[in-house]
Amino acid sequence: MRRLRSAKIIATLGPASSTPEIIRELFDAGADVFRLNFSHGEHDVHEAALNAIRAVEKDTGRPIGIIVDLQGPKLRIGELKSDKVTLEKGALFTLDSSDEPGDETRAPLPHPELFQALQRRSHISVDDGRIRLQVERVTGATAETVVISGGELSAHKGVNLPGAVLPIAPLTGKDRDDLEFALERGVDWVALSFVQQSADVEKARKLVGRRAALMAKIEKPSAVNGLAEIIDLADGIMVARGDLGVELPLETVPGLQKQIVRAARTAGKPVVVATQMLESMIHASTPTRAEVSDVVTAVYDGADAVMLSAETATGEYPVDTVTTMSRIAAQAERDPLYLPILNAEWAEPEATHVDALSAAARQVADTLGAAAAVTFTSTGATALRAARKRPGVPVLALTHDLRTARQLALVWGVHSVHTDDATDFDDMDERACRIAREQGFAKPGDTLVVTYGVPFGTPGATNTLYIASVA
Repeated sequence: MRRLRSAKIIATLGPASSTPEIIRELFDAGADVFRLNFSHGEHDVHEAALNAIRAVEKDTGRPIGIIVDLQGPKLRIGELKSDKVTLEKGALFTLDSSDEPGDETRAPLPHPELFQALQRRSHISVDDGRIRLQVERVTGATAETVVISGGELSAHKGVNLPGAVLPIAPLTGKDRDDLEFALERGVDWVALSFVQQSADVEKARKLVGRRAALMAKIEKPSAVNGLAEIIDLADGIMVARGDLGVELPLETVPGLQKQIVRAARTAGKPVVVATQMLESMIHASTPTRAEVSDVVTAVYDGADAVMLSAETATGEYPVDTVTTMSRIAAQAERDPLYLPILNAEWAEPEATHVDALSAAARQVADTLGAAAAVTFTSTGATALRAARKRPGVPVLALTHDLRTARQLALVWGVHSVHTDDATDFDDMDERACRIAREQGFAKPGDTLVVTYGVPFGTPGATNTLYIASVA
């Protein structure tokens, strides 16, 4: 089950991919991590998917990561008198807190806290930016606006306030219930939506603790502004380009994607690029050339993982989509320019034992033409630092902690294996060489660069680099 690429693939499960058979096919096609979107589906549906993923894991003997994506606060227009109303450009349109259904002149906005963030000249985006309003006057819980970009509006469409920091917590009551459900069932990653500032990540961390790794979704301008602090507090980052493209001018999103990926890579935190990567494959058996280029760009930037959403959740070709994405990523990594482009943004080693050893291991592996870099790790920290260097050889992470092995399934270039701790030097040498052979990374006569800690079995004690010869 060795992947012939370093970038990982996240596949979102949904109605098109909820059966155990399809989940197995998605894994075989190249999915490394499965995403459960808690914006949709009841707990019993998600539990069935969790059980199916763990069954595939048991059958294949490969650790599989599971990430749950919390819905977060959903800001929506209220009820309308008819199915649709048309808002004309230049027309006046009022938003208020009334429960009365709206029409072409007004609509209820059942989020009184939003009016606190509005002021004259504020912009409001509705329905993913298809309708844009400009605020002319705010009085209490009423906002009078002018339609800047019109169109058809139906009830319950999403609302965004670009650039505003809203007085809203990132976790709703539903999110807290979903979170506890997910943590009780041993999920590996939790993706936090609607992150506006580092304090939001701190609040989520208190609830999650260390029961799962915490991923902050960057989808608000304020989160971009506070990116350094958010990266420092989170275990991973997701570039949520859908909402970023609504909150900010579309032409700024590609540059922000590169900035976010670079910042996360420098910090040694896994980073995921998400949204509309192969969108046309929801209904078509092949992607567009532009979509292929989009995936390749994320791979060249060094993203740890690329994510499929509706393509695999509700699309007509979920397995073909994963196969296609895997093929695109693998081909990009075979490009002779791939590693030079990747290494043009070299992350300087930090002044720690683990980082110094990881940097040395990469140099030794390159010099000797090693088959793989092997790390013995308890928490995954050593493997993360090794992957931060984006080495030219695979990183084989050996850990006794199954949760760590599953979390590392998301990380660039890391092939994690759940195994017992090494008990002494001879056991370490034999275990590293045997597993490298069994997993298809090495053959007799090959060289491995191994990092481990002495005393053996001590978390956080990585302090030794060893060159092993595979027998």
